[in-house]
Amino acid sequence: MPINVFDAIKPAISSLLGDAAVEFVVTDEPQTAGHGVEGGLSHTIDIEGRSYCFSAFRPGLPFTKTETRFCHELLAAFSGLYSGFKLEGFAAHFRTALLASIMDITVARFLRGDSSKGFWPIQQLIQLLKNLSYQRYEGKPATTGFLVHRTTEPALRKTFRARGHSLIPLQPHQGISPTFLDNPLTYRFIDGNNLFFVAGIQMQVIGVLRTSPNTVQTDIERLTQREMFSLVRRAGSGAFAITVNEVSEIEVLISPAKLLIRRKGVWAIFDPDIFRSFLGDEMDQETVDDLLWTVYAVSKLRHGTVILIHAGTARQLAPLKKGSVGGDDPIVRLLISRVKGQGIAELKQSGTLLRILSSDGMTVLDPHGKLLETGFIIDTSHARELVIGGGRTTAAIAASFFGKVIKVSQDGPIELYQDGRLIYRFG
Repeated sequence: MPINVFDAIKPAISSLLGDAAVEFVVTDEPQTAGHGVEGGLSHTIDIEGRSYCFSAFRPGLPFTKTETRFCHELLAAFSGLYSGFKLEGFAAHFRTALLASIMDITVARFLRGDSSKGFWPIQQLIQLLKNLSYQRYEGKPATTGFLVHRTTEPALRKTFRARGHSLIPLQPHQGISPTFLDNPLTYRFIDGNNLFFVAGIQMQVIGVLRTSPNTVQTDIERLTQREMFSLVRRAGSGAFAITVNEVSEIEVLISPAKLLIRRKGVWAIFDPDIFRSFLGDEMDQETVDDLLWTVYAVSKLRHGTVILIHAGTARQLAPLKKGSVGGDDPIVRLLISRVKGQGIAELKQSGTLLRILSSDGMTVLDPHGKLLETGFIIDTSHARELVIGGGRTTAAIAASFFGKVIKVSQDGPIELYQDGRLIYRFG
C-alpha cells in the first residue's frame, strides 16, 4: 500500500521541510496541484486509481514557493517509482530503493524544469559528485564545480566578458560520463572556487570558466558563492551551478539565490524566503539578506553561534544579562565598544560580522539589525518556563522569550526559535 511505503521516506521529507509534521492519507478529493493551506501545504495525487493527500504543517512559518514546488516533484517521483514496483514480495526492495534514490530523483526533476524532458543527465552528474564527496586527495577533501547553462554559447561568453571572467574552450566538447572525474586533476585543478567546468543541460562540457581575480569579495561573499549566483542568474532560465565544497557537501546554486544542499547524506533546501518570513518587516531587505547569508557562512565553517533579535530596548535587555565573554577585561570592553551600534551591512563589509558570530557568547541585535551586544551571556532564569538542553540550546530557548533567535550548531544545523519553541531546522 502506498501509505506504508511512504512511511519509509517520511522522516527525510520532514527534515527537508525543517522538521515539519508530514502526513500521507487516502482521500476522496480529486487530484490537484500543490497549494498552501493555513500553516501548511497540501497536494493530492492519484496512484493506481486511488487518490492520496500529502500534507505538511509547520506552525508559525509558512512554506515557500520553492518548498511547494519541490514537494510537487517529490510526489511525482514517488508515484512513478511506486507504479514500477508491483510484484508481490518485493516491498522491502522497494523501500530500500526509495530511501536510496527518491531525493536524488526529486532534485534532478526539480533542476530539469521542463517535465517533458528526461532528467538522467542531471542525475548522472549528481551521482558523480556524490561519489567525489567521499574522496580525499593527500588527506584533503576533493572539490570541484560545474556551471550548467541554458543559454547560447555566444550569450554566455558575452556574460563572462562583461564580468571580467574567461572561458577556456574545450574542443571537442566532452560528455560527462561515470569516468569524467577519474583523473585527479579534474578536481584538484578545477576546484569549484575560481575554476568551474561549463556544460549545457545535456551535460556536454564546453570548457572551463576562470573567474576574474579582480572580483573583490568579502569572506562571506566568497563562502556563499555570490559571484557564481550572479552568473547562474545570467546563464538562462533554469541554469544552475553545482559544487562539492571544502566540507564535502554538494551545493546546488539556483536562481533566484537559493541552495539545494546534500549535507551528511541528506538533501536540504536553504531558502532565504524562510528567513525573511521569520524575521518580518522591521529589518530592511538588504539587512536581512546580509544576515541570513552570514548565518549560512557560519554554518558552512562549522562554527556555533546564537543571535537574538531583541524585541525590546537596550534598557530592557540589561536585566537579562548574566555576564559577558571576557568579563571586565579592558581590551575586550574596548573592542566591543567600537562595534556597538553598527549595522549588519557595515559589520559585514569590514569583515567584523563573521568574527563576531564565530566568537563565544550570544550576539544581540535590535529589530533593525544594529548591534546591541556581543559576547552576551543570558540569565536563563528569566525564561517563562523550564529550559532544558545543551548550553547553546538552553541560551537560544531562553532568549527566544524576548525576541527571535537564530542558532547555529557547531556541526552545521541552523535553527529558528520563537516564544520558547523551535519552529524550523535546516541541515
